[in-house]
Amino acid sequence: MRPMDDIITLAYGSGGKKTSELIEEMLLPAFGNDILGELGDGAILPNEPGERLVMSTDSFVVTPYVFPGGDIGKLAVCGTVNDIAVSGGEPKYLSLAVILEEGIPTADVARIVCSIAETAKRANVRIVTGDTKVVEHGKADGLFINTTGIGVLRHPGLSPKAIREGDVVLVSGTVGDHGTCVMLARNPNLVRGGILSDCAPLYDLTKALRPLGTGLRVMRDPTRGGVATTLNEFTEGTALSIELDESAIPVKKEVRSASDILGLDPLYSANEGKILAVVAPGQAEEALRLLRSVPEGRDACAIGRVTASHPGKVLVRTPYGGSRILVKLAGAQLPRIC
Repeated sequence: MRPMDDIITLAYGSGGKKTSELIEEMLLPAFGNDILGELGDGAILPNEPGERLVMSTDSFVVTPYVFPGGDIGKLAVCGTVNDIAVSGGEPKYLSLAVILEEGIPTADVARIVCSIAETAKRANVRIVTGDTKVVEHGKADGLFINTTGIGVLRHPGLSPKAIREGDVVLVSGTVGDHGTCVMLARNPNLVRGGILSDCAPLYDLTKALRPLGTGLRVMRDPTRGGVATTLNEFTEGTALSIELDESAIPVKKEVRSASDILGLDPLYSANEGKILAVVAPGQAEEALRLLRSVPEGRDACAIGRVTASHPGKVLVRTPYGGSRILVKLAGAQLPRIC
């Protein structure tokens, strides 16, 4: 891997190649251990008497901090509980740390606090500890939030290492909604077309897949870097590849049109209310039935298959018979979207 740049750029927060570089060149050498080394969305903690725990932490710096379909408070709860859920855990507790900028309207803070409370109730988690700091005007872009979650492991063994040739790739609904929504919210001169963030807690969706047992290989919520970058994380460094059917990938017409205007690819745009799941081929239909039994998964569909044709790569087959390689996001296509 090439040496890191002399300064930190926005690309290092993109969720793509630069983020991997930061983790592998600086963070893992400093903090590396067998738990952190798994690099999952949540950490499965070692065996203790009784139940095993799942822990995840995330920071939220989205701008604007209120957007159609949500706000930074809703995002902070969903982002952390979803990381626990896709790791096979049942979210239980959250910590909440808020950095407020001098001058932010009190009414805005009150709105976001209410949003946090409502979303935590919906996700059935309790906020049990926290911290608040206030910094000078111009130092925090309104407010930043960090949440750390703890849950109980309910579905052990989920990992990209469990993926096998022939497995089927599923997505629980339309892709690119959140990233497109936030980018439109930054451009008041553009017509938003009713596009809303898909931000939502996803434990019920992940719980629905438990009957698959070991047939459920891995789950992820494709946030920064979107579907394309998340699937690359499954295949990189392996003998396997993933081939997607472009015509099967669900993208809302409004999102596709807005993406064309913004110069974006929906496959790289963040989602905050969807999961990707890789399942055994004989259980794909049952997995779709289970996903569609939950409101958040009503548009679930199969979008691809695991192969060995192009080791370490993700390809998408076009409706015209061609194909293209989906590389891991290299730069900051969508900075500050979560």
